[in-house]
Amino acid sequence: MTATWAWLVLLFPLLGSMTIGLTFRVLPERTAGLVGIAAIVAAFVCGILALIGLQGEPHESRHVASSLWEYASVGGFTIDLGIYVDPLSIFMVLVVTGVSSLIHIYSYSYMKSDQGYHRFFSYLNFFVFSMLVLVLAGNFIMLIVGWALVGFASYALISYWYRRNTATKAGMKAFVINVVGDIGLYIAAILIFKNLGSVDYTAVFEKAPEVFSVNEWEIVAICLCLLVGAFAKSAQMPFHTWLADAMEGPTPVSSLIHAATMVTAGVYLIARCFPLFELAPTAADIAAWVGLATLLIAGTIAIAVTDLKRIIAYSTMSQIGYMFVAVGIGGYSAGMFHLMTHAFFKALLFMAAGSIISAMANMQDIDKMKGFRKAMPFTAAMLIIGALALSGFPGTSGWFSKDEIIDFAHFRGGMYDWMWIGMLIGAFMTAIYSFRIIFRILPGPACKEAEYLEQHGHVIHGEPKNPATGQLEDTEVGYPGEEHHIAEQAGGMKFAMGVLGVLALIGGLVQIPGVSEVITHFLEPTFEDSIYAGMHPSVSQAWTGLAEGALISIAGIATAWLLYIKRPDLPARFRSRFSAVYTLCVNKWYGDQVIDFLIVNPVKAFGRFCNGVFERGVINGATAGVAGITRSAGAAVRDMQSGLLRGYAVLMLFGILAIVVYFLIRSI
Repeated sequence: MTATWAWLVLLFPLLGSMTIGLTFRVLPERTAGLVGIAAIVAAFVCGILALIGLQGEPHESRHVASSLWEYASVGGFTIDLGIYVDPLSIFMVLVVTGVSSLIHIYSYSYMKSDQGYHRFFSYLNFFVFSMLVLVLAGNFIMLIVGWALVGFASYALISYWYRRNTATKAGMKAFVINVVGDIGLYIAAILIFKNLGSVDYTAVFEKAPEVFSVNEWEIVAICLCLLVGAFAKSAQMPFHTWLADAMEGPTPVSSLIHAATMVTAGVYLIARCFPLFELAPTAADIAAWVGLATLLIAGTIAIAVTDLKRIIAYSTMSQIGYMFVAVGIGGYSAGMFHLMTHAFFKALLFMAAGSIISAMANMQDIDKMKGFRKAMPFTAAMLIIGALALSGFPGTSGWFSKDEIIDFAHFRGGMYDWMWIGMLIGAFMTAIYSFRIIFRILPGPACKEAEYLEQHGHVIHGEPKNPATGQLEDTEVGYPGEEHHIAEQAGGMKFAMGVLGVLALIGGLVQIPGVSEVITHFLEPTFEDSIYAGMHPSVSQAWTGLAEGALISIAGIATAWLLYIKRPDLPARFRSRFSAVYTLCVNKWYGDQVIDFLIVNPVKAFGRFCNGVFERGVINGATAGVAGITRSAGAAVRDMQSGLLRGYAVLMLFGILAIVVYFLIRSI
């Protein structure tokens, strides 16, 4: 029954997406939203039932492969439409469907004024279905299918407000960068089949140690190709530039991408393929070092930028970096634990931010916000809880999960101590930018809505229009526009935030060192063959690490209080004195400019060259030449068709002479 429940996990979101998409003309909007919610909740329930079934199996048998049908068979090579159910895949299913269910409930109210309500929920269901295909895939071909579907769904949702030029560009940017990464995954799958003769997980992981013991360079190449795909999908350097631009989509989309689906795919890929990466420790180390560099650089950017959603986006990039460090150094359970807690508090942060943005008529600059502690007390409380968990404040879920990764790096020792130091610095920066948001937008008197929006030039009444073109334009707060009030949002939004707030606070209690290590024990059947399976800090070492993390978090929060409450003049003085550093950070380390210079502009130049030489010169020249010859021949024949009898008689004479000459020549 475990496999049956797992198949139903896939079926419900797909049916939901198709039902909403195909009946948009007859299905009422609110009913469409309820169908979308029901589909994901049903998938979550099926995931729980699959978990119960899996836990009923003996420890050594907690993995189930199920094939629906044989898609292709060539010689001895077969491709099955199959799934693989084990603790890791069920863990991901529950995180994806559980958090996605709350995001759907939040979206039901948040998107109520949007014209594309049916389209939104159809896309949202399809996005969840795509991610579930990815995590339940039983072979690398199915993994690639899910991987590609996630890329397409992200494009559709990021560019959901297609009337906005910035949204369509952001969607295309995300799609193209991810396709570049996908090429690495395709090459890896080809190399795996070439060397092992199979693409099924079970066969690949069993054969790999023997085959690659004599071909070490090939396993390194395979893992590096896998990393290219993982880096692109999870927005790690140097493929990170699409993530902030993805904020052009509606806030629930940002929440789904950052918390439950897309950016966690790369972490899952490395965890799933850990038998391969342990045969290529160089590639695993590269994953960890890139994750470290990403989390540090993202932290500096998050401290500098002022767009609320982009700050949270860069925090995602940073926290995913921690997960890459974890899976790169062998702390698989720690990485997956942080993936879970991050889903809780990151979804919460985006939801709270969305409520504030909705109330503020799409204004997202934290330097122009204040007074939300009084104006929206519930949302303010949820924002504080999310910031506490993100900063690793003692007792919150983020404290337990992030410090488990940091402790494991310190436990590994050697060069990994440098990672330990780097992650502590990253944790300090995380606390600063998390509470920079809090200290900027919550304190102060509650602002009067009309006065505030008028002061900052935001439309309160009427349909949203682009002032440059006068055309209707999609907005974060719905399409067409309506009057906006700085007040708490609808009950469904508050319910979703409330549940996530509780999980962000207490979600870490499932993994208390020496007390309850539920995640480690649950994932043990998946990772028991790892060379790092028996490696973990002692209980005293773990609690020492937690104490260090608590001090770092409190120090970061205190620093943020000093900078933004006690001495608000200090940030401006810093920007003035260290203008070069500030410019580097606020311009995102010039990532877009570097990619434009190294890749985009050369590709465009090559395209223009091909267009000038081949398209216009060769192809157009050839077609124009053929057309010219045809026209000339037609003109010559047309001259012969004069309509005069003597002309036709002459032609007949020449024809007869030609026939006579032909037969005379043949008779000689």
